[in-house]
Amino acid sequence: MSTAAAPIRHGAVLADLLPATRARDIALVAGGAVLTGIAAQIAVPVPGSPVPVSGQTFAALLVGTALGARLGFLSLALYAVAGMAGVPWFAQATSGYAMPSFGYILGMLLAATVVGALARRGADRSVPRMAGAMVLGSLIIYAVGVPYLALATGMTLPQAVAAGLTPFLIGDALKAALAMGVLPTAWKVIGRKG
Repeated sequence: MSTAAAPIRHGAVLADLLPATRARDIALVAGGAVLTGIAAQIAVPVPGSPVPVSGQTFAALLVGTALGARLGFLSLALYAVAGMAGVPWFAQATSGYAMPSFGYILGMLLAATVVGALARRGADRSVPRMAGAMVLGSLIIYAVGVPYLALATGMTLPQAVAAGLTPFLIGDALKAALAMGVLPTAWKVIGRKG
């Protein structure tokens, strides 16, 4: 088995720098799910909202971007299924699907897939394109999470927006700024070594 990294090619994501094997894919999928579960434990309750500010959205978007659409989807699917089965790695060590914030997890699954597809098209190579990918990923998470929150709690849509979107915008901007710095910089460092 070769340990040499794959050459950097157009349409590559960071995961493609490792030799493509089934073992690599399994490790990346499991690692992405675990990273998301760990990041979810970085959670701060938001007064008046059943949804905490957590690191899981950042991790989900980072996993999707680094692994690409297919592996990003599988990683977030593993995260969601394991959490529904009882692994306490959703925000604040929760699990299950009968919680008002579960729609955000479903949104993360879709968002990881979309940002992964965008990364294959080079969205992770520059700050402006990474900003666009992060904004789109966040919008997808909210587009699924906020209506789910409204349905799960009986809130009106404006109430769900006030409780499940508005308080998170500043934190999401900070997470996006971090991703905009990390991923393009990683490609620049790899490019210098390659």
